[in-house]
Amino acid sequence: MLVSPPRRIVFLAYDDMNLLDLAGPLQAFATADRLSQAAGAPALYQTVIASIGGGSVMSSAGLAVDTQSVATLDAAGIDTLIVAGGCKGEEFTVSPRLAGWIAENAGGVRRLCSVCSGAFVLAAAGQLQGRRVATHWAWVERLRQRHPDVDVDADALFIHDRGVWTSAGVTAGIDMSLALIEADYGHQIAIQTARQLVMFIKRAGGQSQFSVPLAAQARDDGNFAALHAWIAAHIDEDLSVARLAGMANMSLRTFVRVYAATVGRTPAKTVEAIRMEAACRALESSTLPLKAICKKIGYAEEQTLRRVFLRNFGVNPLQYRARFSQRAPL
Repeated sequence: MLVSPPRRIVFLAYDDMNLLDLAGPLQAFATADRLSQAAGAPALYQTVIASIGGGSVMSSAGLAVDTQSVATLDAAGIDTLIVAGGCKGEEFTVSPRLAGWIAENAGGVRRLCSVCSGAFVLAAAGQLQGRRVATHWAWVERLRQRHPDVDVDADALFIHDRGVWTSAGVTAGIDMSLALIEADYGHQIAIQTARQLVMFIKRAGGQSQFSVPLAAQARDDGNFAALHAWIAAHIDEDLSVARLAGMANMSLRTFVRVYAATVGRTPAKTVEAIRMEAACRALESSTLPLKAICKKIGYAEEQTLRRVFLRNFGVNPLQYRARFSQRAPL
């Protein structure tokens, strides 16, 4: 039987990078490889950490990382190139040598990837024009201003657009790596890797960088933080707009107006989003039937859950569970 050689994953490092932007994805690929070999299967990945000059690279956390020079790499042998993010200060300065090396060698690489503000490096190398990309929420506007030809999604955890993968901040790089592993070797090895990493869930790329209450708080400066926490804690109860207005100590008309102006959506949309978040967690981490999940999140009928899932995610609840459940058999 012909055995395919392990895929070569090269991580590009530089001074002041975020350590977890590199170490998180690196560990995900190493774990998938270890699981495969422990089961008597061939190695899946060969990982390399490289930098422009080689040698020791100092992360922003103060821990040095040993690297080899990109001059020693055969670009044609690189399957996946991943650029870490991170910098000191509020401006991201891209090394011209690093961007130049990527621009010169990107054509020989099957997949280009970035974690967090590493998207600035790929953009400077001319690899993101006309593409939809993700980055850390705190860097979205600066990436848009510096590269107006790039479609920056402020919400997504990670995005795949025509061979280029970009992810949001820090731990989202692990989510992206799990998706890359799934694309390479299937759902089961990705789920097993997520379990070994003690990931609560293997989150889909279309999921938000924030939980629903956290995202709402970011929009409203915390004015409705207590209400959102209360909704999440009473998700199985009556959450009519009238009841929410009473919890906020406002008249119904005032509450609807102030809430929409502050949060940017209606109270009903927030309730639906929090219920969907709870439903996703239940589908991913339990084997509860849909009827029980509906009861837990305050829906009287399964059809309501199916309809809301289709509207929000484009799939029904069982299809979502089949793709993202942690309870899939080993």
